[in-house]
Amino acid sequence: MEVTLRILRYDPDRDEAPHWETYKVGVDPMDRVLDLLIKVKAEQDGSLSFRRSCAHGICGSDAMLINGRNRLACRIRVDQLGKKISVAPLPGLPVVKDMIVDMNGFFGKYRSVKPYLINDQPEPERERRQSQVDRARYDDTTKCILCAACTSSCPSFWARPEYVGPAAIVQAHRFIFDSRDEGADERLEILADENGVWRCRTIFNCVDACPRGINITRAILEVSSAIVGRRG
Repeated sequence: MEVTLRILRYDPDRDEAPHWETYKVGVDPMDRVLDLLIKVKAEQDGSLSFRRSCAHGICGSDAMLINGRNRLACRIRVDQLGKKISVAPLPGLPVVKDMIVDMNGFFGKYRSVKPYLINDQPEPERERRQSQVDRARYDDTTKCILCAACTSSCPSFWARPEYVGPAAIVQAHRFIFDSRDEGADERLEILADENGVWRCRTIFNCVDACPRGINITRAILEVSSAIVGRRG
């Protein structure tokens, strides 16, 4: 089987602007887009640049715009896309080269919400115990792999890059609703900012883009409700 693979290329050392290049690639229907990119790099154009690591949908490093939707290249297969496939970098993020985008701003927003356990109580001899009910409260948002697919699919982020974005809010949610954590008020204060949760317009692009199936919009609304309840 042969597919036509269009890749949006950009090399700042030689290109004035991004441009499309087309490759004919022999594939098996069960090959993933990542397999196609690896084949092009190995057999047709060694200058092609993209990120990859685990290749099993866990690390999130190969998120990109595939046939107009943010997806992980290691998760989406040829048989799901057809014989014409387009690949471009994640939208809304600065392009370093080809599929590689600058993630510094994204991770800066992630760090801004204090995505770690805050608890000043003396450490127990073993673990900080938690009931199954309490653990289930934030189970959905523990699945985030920080691929940036949600944030870079968000029109609010495209319009206002200062917006903290869905991924950061998801990471904050994971700790705000953790019964062992004592930093919820700090995070809610951060997310009550003008570039926090109120920028969300409940468009649901983030939910559609998430490769882990997280109900991101629901998490954002739960954080919004927590802010309102705290002020009340």
